[in-house]
Amino acid sequence: MTNNISEKIKRLALTLLGFVCLLLGAIFILLPGPAVLFIPLGLALLSLEFDWAKIWLKKSQRYFRRVAIKADQAMHWLNRKLRS
Repeated sequence: MTNNISEKIKRLALTLLGFVCLLLGAIFILLPGPAVLFIPLGLALLSLEFDWAKIWLKKSQRYFRRVAIKADQAMHWLNRKLRS
């Protein structure tokens, strides 16, 4: 019984931490802050319990990958323009 209670407490703590990170990420979208770190972290924690969080985590990973590729291409283009 003690193991069952500690498991429930652990699941509840991870879920609450996930929602707090997700909320902080949403706040940091409007305010200056590391939203790019908190949103995936919150979704990763929530994906341990919820299927919808797994789906949104995969979507956010694809989005951030595309953004990183575009930023890298833009930096490469800018570097070429500045050296010309």
